[in-house]
This record gives sequence, C-alpha cells and structure tokens, in this order.
Amino acid sequence: MFPWYALKVRASGELKVRTALEIKNYKVFLPTYLEGRKYSDRIKKVEAAYFPGYLFARLDLNYRLPVLQTPGVESIVSFGGVFEPVPEQEILSLQKVVDSGTQSIAWPYLKQGDHVRVQFGALQGAEGILIRVKGVDRLVISVNLLQRAISTEIDRSWVRPISANEVQGVVAS
Repeated sequence: MFPWYALKVRASGELKVRTALEIKNYKVFLPTYLEGRKYSDRIKKVEAAYFPGYLFARLDLNYRLPVLQTPGVESIVSFGGVFEPVPEQEILSLQKVVDSGTQSIAWPYLKQGDHVRVQFGALQGAEGILIRVKGVDRLVISVNLLQRAISTEIDRSWVRPISANEVQGVVAS
C-alpha cells in the first residue's frame, strides 16, 4: 500500500478535486464537517474541509503526473523539493474522528502538550494532544506536515498518556 501524501489544491476546490481523483481510482481522504453558512435569507449547512486547500491521497510517486494534471491540484506537499508522506497514524486518527460522528472543529496547530492515546469508545486508538478549553477536555489531532489540526471533545478517563518514544509517526509499509 502506498503512503499518504498531502495535496495542495485550489482554494475551495477540495470537493471537486476529491471527486476527480476518485474517478481516476486514487484512494483519497478529505476530512470534512458540516458548517453553517449564513446567507441573506437563511443559514445553510454545507460540507467544509477541516484543512482548507489540502486533501490526502495514497500515491506511488513514480506515477504522480496524472495526479498533478488533475484540475485544481496545485502540488504535492514537499520540503526542499522532497515529497514528504503523512504518517499513517495521523491519517488513521483523523479518520476515526470523522467516522465517529463526534462534534469536532478545526483547531490551531499545537506543538506543545501531552500526547495521549484514546483507550475506549468510538475514538479508540486515536492519538493526539490533550487540552482543556472552558472546562472541557479536547483531543487535538495534528497533521504536522500541513501544520494544521482538528479538535474534538473527549472524556479524560478514556485516554492515557504516551511517551515520546510511543508516539506513532512511522509510515506503514
């Protein structure tokens, strides 16, 4: 199985790019939530990306041209010209939050805090940083490559601290 890569896409084009890549038979993950948008006469719930301008795809970099030629795709995220895969555990944790249906929101990227792993419930196995906002515990799951994160409410008794040595970040082969 190929690693996940972050794709930089045209602003507000995430949904169209996801569809185009799925038609080309790529495995794509676009974490979204329902957002209330106010119009002059109503508020409408629309699907919005947690990480505006980005989505994730499993890619064989030897055959990246069809992805880069997809309308709306600007680039594969790289540093110094080197494509950097997103760690498998970060994608798995994001998928658990999205699939669980828990209420979650986009969150500022955090570098400090206690790393935790969820032991029980719908988010079991998800890893992130435990924070407290207005008396409520939240699990922040970061995508380090994009310097973006999401946050979801969590019961503190469901998590346990993990050491830096235990933090997942190795790409599965």
